[in-house]
Amino acid sequence: MSRFPWPEAIDIGPLTVLTGIERGKYPHGNSVLIKGTRDTILVDPSLTIAERGCPVDVDKVLLSHVHEDHIPGLTRLPDTPVYCHALDAQGLHSLDGLMEIYGMPAEIEANFRAEVVEDFYYAPRPDVKTFTGGDTFDLGDVTIEVIHTPGHTRGHSIFLVPEAKTVYLGDIELTGFGPYYGDAWSSLIDFEKSLELCRNIDAENFVTFHHKWVITGRADFINQLDNFEKVINDREEKMLDFLKKPRTLDDCVAHRFVYRPHVELAFADSVERRCAEQHLNRMIQDGRVQSAEHKRFVSI
Repeated sequence: MSRFPWPEAIDIGPLTVLTGIERGKYPHGNSVLIKGTRDTILVDPSLTIAERGCPVDVDKVLLSHVHEDHIPGLTRLPDTPVYCHALDAQGLHSLDGLMEIYGMPAEIEANFRAEVVEDFYYAPRPDVKTFTGGDTFDLGDVTIEVIHTPGHTRGHSIFLVPEAKTVYLGDIELTGFGPYYGDAWSSLIDFEKSLELCRNIDAENFVTFHHKWVITGRADFINQLDNFEKVINDREEKMLDFLKKPRTLDDCVAHRFVYRPHVELAFADSVERRCAEQHLNRMIQDGRVQSAEHKRFVSI
């Protein structure tokens, strides 16, 4: 039984996973409480926190990054200091700043703006404080170490709690869907570097914001990390096969290499385009793909 009254909460030393609805299935997520002798910190206040409230008073909020599903619970904590990486702070300064992070086409941005406000309770926090990679938070006998892991966003960070032998991975979520680098502020190259960094973290417990929840044991974590990273290579292999015949970028978008063809999301084409552009650029640079006539691309 957890020290806090919360369904499916898991205590790992000074850290408690506040399991989200359906174990953090989007739009919900798994938030984390970390309690020291001086401060208690909440990490990534999820939509579940927004709906249920936080089970204990907290002194600070840390964000792994600024996306709509990682901030809804801030509506319950309007006077609590909130911290995020300096590179993501504009997403809390204003709704315009958040929309720039996503970089959606104008024709779908208007509806998403309304969704972020109405369904995720977005409210600007111009008072947001910032951290960078290598910073630490001393809670009193418990320390949180910030590790900058860009790729999902420019400021995406994970948090190591040595006293719990636990790392909170944010949206390095280890799902079969694979890494997400489909926003304007995402980067395939940075994501791969961040995954490599994760391999060397000294921890025994690994917590994801979505789906996977709590992974115990380094060997299991590395196996799941391998499978997660393999999705990137699988996408490229499928693209190379598709490009055996000359194709345009629009052809790649329509074919779908990230989402399954039946998935109906307003922003799916935008994500497919951003991802395809990154893969094409890399495969052109390393000689696996070349440009052809009429704005087409073909594998070599």
